[in-house]
Amino acid sequence: MRISVFRKEHFNAAHRLYNPNWSDEKNEQVFGKCNNPNYHGHNYDLIVKVTGEVDPETGYVMDMKELKDVIKAEVIDRFDHKNLNLDTEEFKNLNPTAEHISHVIWNLLRKKIDENFALKVILYETERNYVEYPAD
Repeated sequence: MRISVFRKEHFNAAHRLYNPNWSDEKNEQVFGKCNNPNYHGHNYDLIVKVTGEVDPETGYVMDMKELKDVIKAEVIDRFDHKNLNLDTEEFKNLNPTAEHISHVIWNLLRKKIDENFALKVILYETERNYVEYPAD
């Protein structure tokens, strides 16, 4: 029996959307307020979905405490209350769009979660705007 389990977490981070190969005018035109040179922040909601077979001995797909600990170590401790552009290695040369952030988070978690499980990351940048990786 395959079942999906979900863990929801939260972190706050600042960023600036900016392409260094473009003029200031083009960056402003494409990214608008998100291009503020003094950065801006979001209250991100992260949902991690793990899908797999239920272990007949435990009744779990994955121990939720273990999933919580992995997310904390790999995502929350790394990105919470950080300026993604300035304080993190992952975004030194990568524009920290929600799309890129979700992909980075997926890669970090994929290294720590058994390959037998399907993994999906859903990242809410705002209440109304969110991304999902991988896409269906």
